[in-house]
Amino acid sequence: MLDIKVTLTKNPKTKPADESALGFGRIFTDHMFMMDYELGLGWHNARIVPYGDFSMDPAAMVFHYGQAIFEGCKCYRRADGGLQLFRAGDNLARMTRSAQRMCMPALDEETAMEGLKQLIRIDADWVPHKEGTSLYIRPTMISTDVGLGVHASKKYCFFIILSPVGAYYKEGLKPVSIYVEDEYVRAVRGGVGFTKCAGNYAASILAGDIAEKKGFSQVLWLDGVDQKYIEEVGSMNMMFAYGNKIVTPRLNGSILPGITRDSVLKIARQLGFEAEEARLDVHEIFADAKAGKLTEAFGTGTAAVISPVGVLAMEDERITLGDGGIGPVAQKLYDTLTGIQYGRLEDPYGWITKL
Repeated sequence: MLDIKVTLTKNPKTKPADESALGFGRIFTDHMFMMDYELGLGWHNARIVPYGDFSMDPAAMVFHYGQAIFEGCKCYRRADGGLQLFRAGDNLARMTRSAQRMCMPALDEETAMEGLKQLIRIDADWVPHKEGTSLYIRPTMISTDVGLGVHASKKYCFFIILSPVGAYYKEGLKPVSIYVEDEYVRAVRGGVGFTKCAGNYAASILAGDIAEKKGFSQVLWLDGVDQKYIEEVGSMNMMFAYGNKIVTPRLNGSILPGITRDSVLKIARQLGFEAEEARLDVHEIFADAKAGKLTEAFGTGTAAVISPVGVLAMEDERITLGDGGIGPVAQKLYDTLTGIQYGRLEDPYGWITKL
């Protein structure tokens, strides 16, 4: 593990007074963690510095060839005022898997974790107190080598920034509407769909913009071969409830292996639900919903935790799920998972790191 140099800001920002108006990803704390990589030298120059702009050469390879990956996790404030991380180590491990696929160096996970802990301790006052709020953590790695030519960079920058956040969706825990995208595809098996690389999200923006103009919150992506098997929503994995049975698309190389997805599956099984990973035909999902077999649908992800789905639409077909509120399955899973995250419930899985 590298020594971490700390430089504190001389100009601290004014913290938001109204935590109910935090939104998501608009406000950032006073400091950030950084470290650099160079081929032959490895990871070095680990440091915590005041949050600020980067200075980069216009020929930096990240701008041209897209070697950029990121993660998202959270720090929560308990009722006693203490702070705790939720599965941050799993996020850093997934980042290394993303790096390997993108021909980037494996992350020094030990130094990254220690840097994250020190960073949060320094900016602890930024962790909000209001129910449902948290401190969002964004680790990122980019290529910084200067020069044109398609090959792996020899230099990289890893950094972590922090953002106090409220609910991801303005609607809160109310059901959202989702549009099934049947023209564009996000990823294919053998590609980079299982990674959190920036290009995956760039590829989703057009469809998301179209869906938003039609009045929908998110896009539900289908597989890139047959374009009929459900994969994921832009910022979430998807789950469908048939009474006491929960079904989610199985991982196939083009779906992000979500940390929240994994957490929900483990919790669901412990609570007595039947949880299954399967190949899901979107037409069968629509038929099951119309027949009354499908009782709930919801997304899972770090940002939104659990987001119930009220409306699914595809082409000219539109189906409504439930009675306009969150269903009992999604509610139970949400209460249990957030109970663990905020320290209201015991953590039987070893997911929590107290700071």
